[in-house]
Amino acid sequence: MRAQLVAIALVCLTGCLPVSTYYAEGVTAAQFTRDNTNCDVQALRDAPVANQTRQTAPRYIPRRACDARGNCYNRGGYWVPGEIYTVDVNASLRARVKGLYMSDRGYSPVELPTCPRGVAEVAPPGPSLVLPRLNSNSCAIKTDGGLRIVTQG
Repeated sequence: MRAQLVAIALVCLTGCLPVSTYYAEGVTAAQFTRDNTNCDVQALRDAPVANQTRQTAPRYIPRRACDARGNCYNRGGYWVPGEIYTVDVNASLRARVKGLYMSDRGYSPVELPTCPRGVAEVAPPGPSLVLPRLNSNSCAIKTDGGLRIVTQG
């Protein structure tokens, strides 16, 4: 039950997080998609996935025994092996390389707040067809087809 509540809370919170993207005023959604995909492919070629398998440190778990008078002592124990996980050691390099490629095409990284529910409900459906001029009232709505940027005022 507790795990379900945590999962529900995480889903609710992700709707409130800012949206990170690349931005260039006046670029069409189709051009942005093309540029973004091409930069992903180039970055993957220049900084390919390099997975490494790693393991956290093992832990020793002592066994504690107590007698009827409350005297306690350690009595042996056992080791728990560390967790095995995989890390792509090139992931941060690939993100930086992509940032350089996007910058070469005139894009800048931006972080936009998620639009409030009332704004999202009245915004046209689907992604923005052209990236609008940003101001302090700009916000973003994630759509199935991409991102809708709403600028008020």
